[in-house]
Amino acid sequence: MISFKHVLFLAIFYIVAINANSQPGVFQPGDYRDGIYDKENSTNRRFIPYTHLREGDVNWEKRVWRRLDMREKQNQQLYYPVTQVTSRISLMQVISKYVLAGQIIAFKDDEFLQPYELSMIRDKMVIREDSAEVEEYDATGAAYMVKKPGAVDSTWTFEFFSSLELKEDWFFDKQKSVLEVRILSMGFNVINPKKPDLGEFPLFYTYFPACRPFFAKHEVYNAKNDSERRTFEDIFWKRQFSSVAIKETNVYDRTIENYSKGIDALLESDRIKNDIFRWEHDLWHF
Repeated sequence: MISFKHVLFLAIFYIVAINANSQPGVFQPGDYRDGIYDKENSTNRRFIPYTHLREGDVNWEKRVWRRLDMREKQNQQLYYPVTQVTSRISLMQVISKYVLAGQIIAFKDDEFLQPYELSMIRDKMVIREDSAEVEEYDATGAAYMVKKPGAVDSTWTFEFFSSLELKEDWFFDKQKSVLEVRILSMGFNVINPKKPDLGEFPLFYTYFPACRPFFAKHEVYNAKNDSERRTFEDIFWKRQFSSVAIKETNVYDRTIENYSKGIDALLESDRIKNDIFRWEHDLWHF
């Protein structure tokens, strides 16, 4: 029969053991982390849903296509890092993660008419090296040649992500009396590392509203303050990127590069941007 003294001794021993394991300076396996506090802001973030929009509330609309060059300094927060690290992630890494997981659908066009099968987009995002013959030796030491398949690289898009194309609608909401913009599609252009002379080509397109829940959960590097890192959702919502207009809706359905080159193309891009804001300015001009 266990006496009261035995029970009291076991209780004191258990309390002492717990305190010994929780002494300051004694780290348990779960105490190791890359930082001084647990980051919960971005992981618990939710995207802000668009307000309901009726057709009767829109009395003016203009569709514009624009390109974000990843070589520009302001866009490098979307491009880097090009390798996988634990504390940061790039835009291409975010998209690749959820596209390959089947949570974001990849399309062949920016009108969302031809979706890729998951197996097709996986094959498109993988580069396989050519097979090569390798010299091996048998048990007697005799050499013989064996043909082995080449390496498979599924992360090449991180480094060779060249530009991002956005299709967006600018509109005036007369119910709220504001000029707004909503992004519809995102086109990811890459360069083939085996054939860089051919230039960039479209990898796939995604529906931007479907990407917003995932963008809100991943941080973007902030050069001025590591404790105030914005998310990808914040970057696109606040339009903190550099871009040029490459097309507007027109009767010929042509891009700027079809009729303008060099400095004329840049001036035409500025004209498209200025026309939108001039329309808003004229609306409130008395």
